[in-house]
Amino acid sequence: MLEMSVQNPPTNFPGPIDPSVLYEQEQHISSAIWEGQDRGTLRCHEHTSKIDGWKLTKKQIDLVGKAGFGHFRLIGQVSLNNPLISALVERWRRETNTFHLPSGEITITLDEVVRILGLRVDGEAVVRDNSVVGSNTEICENLLGKAPNSDAKEIKGGMVKLGWLKENFSECPEDASNEEVERRTRAFLMYLVGSTIFATTSGNLVPLLYLPLFKDFDKAGNYAWGAAALAFLYRQLGKASMKSQGTISGSLTLLQCWSYFHLNIGRPELKQDLSHRFPLALHWKGRLNTQTKSDVVMYRQKLDSLDSSDKQIDWTPYKDLDSSSIPENFRGDLTLGRSRTILLCMDKAEWHLPDRCLRQFGLLQSIPKDVQRRETKNNEVDNELDTSKRMDSELQEWSNRWQNIVDVVEDGDGTDESEYTTWYSNISRKLVHRRAFAPSQFQESVSEMMKIQEIAYAASTEDLNMKNKLALEKIKALVDRYLANRVEGFKVLEKRKRSSESSQNDEEPLN
Repeated sequence: MLEMSVQNPPTNFPGPIDPSVLYEQEQHISSAIWEGQDRGTLRCHEHTSKIDGWKLTKKQIDLVGKAGFGHFRLIGQVSLNNPLISALVERWRRETNTFHLPSGEITITLDEVVRILGLRVDGEAVVRDNSVVGSNTEICENLLGKAPNSDAKEIKGGMVKLGWLKENFSECPEDASNEEVERRTRAFLMYLVGSTIFATTSGNLVPLLYLPLFKDFDKAGNYAWGAAALAFLYRQLGKASMKSQGTISGSLTLLQCWSYFHLNIGRPELKQDLSHRFPLALHWKGRLNTQTKSDVVMYRQKLDSLDSSDKQIDWTPYKDLDSSSIPENFRGDLTLGRSRTILLCMDKAEWHLPDRCLRQFGLLQSIPKDVQRRETKNNEVDNELDTSKRMDSELQEWSNRWQNIVDVVEDGDGTDESEYTTWYSNISRKLVHRRAFAPSQFQESVSEMMKIQEIAYAASTEDLNMKNKLALEKIKALVDRYLANRVEGFKVLEKRKRSSESSQNDEEPLN
């Protein structure tokens, strides 16, 4: 009997039928939504509104470029669509680090980080630099020239306030010494990463763990900042997809711009062709002519209705863009979009699994390899420990990134995706929004309720005792409420009320 129920689930069953892949379904937000526990729109934490308030000198701009953020700093503020982001999060699965759409998996890949944010994804892993020793106060004094005041709550638990950085370092005198220029540039870089790619749900704090990485600007430029940004975003998406969460942080600009390129849902209208711009997030900089924003329920329904042939999905949105706008030293990194590897950001290690999303590379999708289950509750290493020693296997995996470019099946070689489609329909959660009725069922239900309402209002109460009169009134109220919340229900209710009032007036005795 159990086998029959698995093979022939109800037509409105959201999945997964086979829970071996999405083994955290019970903790996922989609389970809560299906049961009517809708958390609504997430609080989205990205603090880009004041980045443009920093006034950088030419020397500082050169140092920012050396550190690897020359293109990224140009993006500035992108207006966020919180309901759209919230609906996307509902389809994110941290078991696979992909979005599960009705027709297949899709994700943000390393090559897209290069294109959208203008950050390198090849280089050394972004982990703690233990060569810089001392307390947080001593490290700030050494690298910034001053330290935040704990009594004034400018520093909290190893994190410094973004406002303190801006207040003390946002303007650099033209005649400043080289040491002072470097200090103020480090402060800007801390503010930049703390308000964007490493933004936290704390609201206005950035961990001081990143500061030692900016001690040497040339060395900073050798880090894979883009890979770290993606690891951080993957982790935040995973956390926010749990039913117990109500906030999200990380590079939401990356998430939203990625969505605009792949999904024609909530996408703003562009006044001009900006395909030659780099990075691509500049397409959406500032406030644009946007489609009318929907609430999270509407976006949820639109995502539920997508299918593989739908023009609302663009699996390969960059194929016709002019690649000459990408700086030459960035182009080689694009191949890492197909690297099955582990991404690192301090104590965070996240799988990058392009073999699950081959359609994004213009290729046929086959059944992907199994993903190793998460070993701990949050998959994080104690950030007070030396992560370079505790994450040996993850660091080794990252060092082999160029040896792990996924093998692919070229489109058009006679292979189809039927086997994958069958497999995916069994392991995925296809629906998030719960539709109470199919259209025909809905119409039949409303029709039957209208008949009940007709009978209830036509019934005479003359021979009923008080208990039955109250029961009849309760039935009327229940039916009225049902119809008032359905299509045409308001019209039916108003018509019924007017008819009832007219009858009551006719029956009133004259004085």
